[in-house]
Amino acid sequence: MGAAATCCLAWIFGESWPTLFATLALFAVGATGNGLSLRFYLLAQRAFGAARTGSVFAFAPFVGAAVAVALGNHSTSWMMVAGGVLMLSGVVLHLVESHAHEHSHGAMEHEHAHVHDDGHHDHVHDEMPGGATQPSTST
Repeated sequence: MGAAATCCLAWIFGESWPTLFATLALFAVGATGNGLSLRFYLLAQRAFGAARTGSVFAFAPFVGAAVAVALGNHSTSWMMVAGGVLMLSGVVLHLVESHAHEHSHGAMEHEHAHVHDDGHHDHVHDEMPGGATQPSTST
């Protein structure tokens, strides 16, 4: 939807069309920067949890700012550096934090396909979502 709106605005304001190479490059940047990052975000939520993943994801603008400074942008300030240090500290704390007590989860109804070797989904299905079947483990 955003691409369509951008194309309409470019047409209204008489902007020239990008070259084929620029179009393909923009498509690749969009696919990796948006689509692939969302895929990694969802995988990270499964592996690290929502809070840890959110703090790492929120740190991304500071990484972009650091890259811009490294490429020659000298518009940095002490507040941006302090914010980056604080964000990095929070990310590190989230990633190294752990607690020793066990979690217990009550039985839940699931509508998504999942595996049973993750220590959480310890139940049996006669039929998995999407039509896949799982053999019964009862004896």
